[in-house]
Amino acid sequence: MNDSTTPKDGDFANWVDEKSEALKFELGEKFPVPPTELHSSSAHAETSRQKLEEVLLEHEEPTAELLEEIQAMENAPPLSDEELARQALEAGGADGDAATPE
Repeated sequence: MNDSTTPKDGDFANWVDEKSEALKFELGEKFPVPPTELHSSSAHAETSRQKLEEVLLEHEEPTAELLEEIQAMENAPPLSDEELARQALEAGGADGDAATPE
């Protein structure tokens, strides 16, 4: 049962890969995805601010904006216990409900 039209080992897999890449491109042209839906929690969209985790864990170069923000936080006076308590009561916690602070 050896047919001359039988693909060689790996040829079919290469053909499937080529067809799937072509289909992805074609579908991408027909149904573009907004950039906001493409970013993950660890990789920021280019329009958002850089996060400290991205610098520390993903070895990104810190932006000037991030460095200024860190410097401002280091130079800020410490918060009083009353201010911390007020902020905790205003924060809604995980459920976003300020009536049930966590």
